[in-house]
Amino acid sequence: MMLSMTPIPSKAQDDRKPRYHHGDLRDALIAASRQLLNEQGAENFSLADACRVAGVSTAAPYKHFRDKNEVLKELIIIGMDELRVSGQQALQSFGPTTLAGMVAMGQNYVAFAKREPGLFRLMFGRNPVLKSDPVVDTCCKTCFGWVIQSVAEFCAANRIDRDAPTIAVELWTFVHGVASLAIDGDYNKVAPGLDTDVLIANASPRLLYMDHA
Repeated sequence: MMLSMTPIPSKAQDDRKPRYHHGDLRDALIAASRQLLNEQGAENFSLADACRVAGVSTAAPYKHFRDKNEVLKELIIIGMDELRVSGQQALQSFGPTTLAGMVAMGQNYVAFAKREPGLFRLMFGRNPVLKSDPVVDTCCKTCFGWVIQSVAEFCAANRIDRDAPTIAVELWTFVHGVASLAIDGDYNKVAPGLDTDVLIANASPRLLYMDHA
């Protein structure tokens, strides 16, 4: 039996909201939760709302998840995996040891945040239960571990005698700040029309090649 997922009606938005059809209850709930997360934020997310969007009873989630945090945990894992995979694809499209590839990787990070603002905030949020979960912790370390490896390969190929983990942290700090400022609308206040792709393209070489001697 197919599960029909119809988003929650809202003012002047009913016509633009997508309609989903899932044959799997778990996938339907994850899709509904992801939609709500990006629309309302993790702080306003509820399983009851997800059930209404998915078109299932409020008892349905407990066949697959213990509580709301279990759903959010699954979304973090999905988000981290998608961020890593899309970053790898961006890097490979220009070459893993090229400056263009490193820039594309950073631009992809910001694009992901803009595309999935609620999910992005959840992935790097302050929920102590989620942040201390060993599965989430491993997933996050795997994602960042790939960044360190990519930076190390770039440094080796381009004869950059610097500590790869340190560069990776510097690059991540920069692009994460750009992503956060962009999705929070702060750039609109101080630099309307700012092109974040250009910002990353201009700053990345300085972070990669700068002399820390």
